[in-house]
Amino acid sequence: MNFAKVTKKLIALAFKNHDKKAFFEEKFVLLRQFIRIMREVQFREALREAMSEEMRRDHTVFLMGEEVAEYNGAYKVSQGMLDEFGPKRVIDTPIAELGFAGIGVGAAMNGLRPIVEFMTFNFSLVAIDQIINSAAKMLSMSGGQFPVPIVFRGPSGSAGTLGAQHSQVFESWYANCPGLKVVSPSNPADAKGLLKSAIRDNDPVIFMESEQMYGDKGMIPEGEYLIPIGLADVKKQGTDVTLVSYNKMMKITLAAAEELEKEGIHAEVIDLRSIRPLDTKTIIESVKKTNRLVVIDESWPFASVSSEIAYRVQKDAFDYLDAPVLRVNGSDVSMPYAMNLVQAYLPSVEKIVKATKSVMYLQK
Repeated sequence: MNFAKVTKKLIALAFKNHDKKAFFEEKFVLLRQFIRIMREVQFREALREAMSEEMRRDHTVFLMGEEVAEYNGAYKVSQGMLDEFGPKRVIDTPIAELGFAGIGVGAAMNGLRPIVEFMTFNFSLVAIDQIINSAAKMLSMSGGQFPVPIVFRGPSGSAGTLGAQHSQVFESWYANCPGLKVVSPSNPADAKGLLKSAIRDNDPVIFMESEQMYGDKGMIPEGEYLIPIGLADVKKQGTDVTLVSYNKMMKITLAAAEELEKEGIHAEVIDLRSIRPLDTKTIIESVKKTNRLVVIDESWPFASVSSEIAYRVQKDAFDYLDAPVLRVNGSDVSMPYAMNLVQAYLPSVEKIVKATKSVMYLQK
């Protein structure tokens, strides 16, 4: 029994049952059934389940990347997959991102569905020619003859004190390119549902994760489910201000919303989940209600995801805004190495609270 069926049964009982005691007894039984079909997994386990389920379902799906097989993945995302699927479908590659990204594109053009893992998207810069000039453009350049159903996945963004070259945020880089879809989930349930959709998609999908989220735990539904690419999710209802974010910045955004609640400020929190296509409709519907918007985005402020959101909201919902759109971004410098400077660089609960109070004219 899935969540939708449980909900429908509860609604039917509410209308049918005038005996309150009987109604709540039956509701308790249904809720127990629902609880049994939800389970807690780590982020990495949700990704592994998504890939394994799709590989069992479709023999054309395979995984390739550095250390994905014998070592069970650099972050143990692919643990046990070599044992189940064998070396022809879980493939260790040399440290040659340009080469194995190109092999993946060619395989996709010939009817397979590769999942290409980058140990970090910082290393995807070595392969960006294949991603931008081949994967993203092939369908258009071939007049629709060669779709490229490929997923490029791995961690993006900072992960502590890893320095400037291993801490960059790439969602806006790849979302700028027509022909690519860009997904960036924040929790295990969304990660699994979106990765399954990405693997089945006939367009190339950039799937962004985070090294700092692989150990995060969350509840996911039992059995198969898909989450459509291109739909944001309202994680918290509110009336005073809209907070929009994605990926691991959702954690500090929700923490900031909790702090604001203590001061009587009810923030609505939206998780983008997909960067391209961008669910502008959900954001604007929220802004029509709250009249204020703060966008939290780990990337550099210039030409960022937050820039695009601010533009679209002022274009399509200007008359509903009671304050300028504010952004809380990473600092406009290369990521430093020292931990105190890393903390100063990144968005934080304090920065979000300050920006929220600013759009509400509670402080300058």
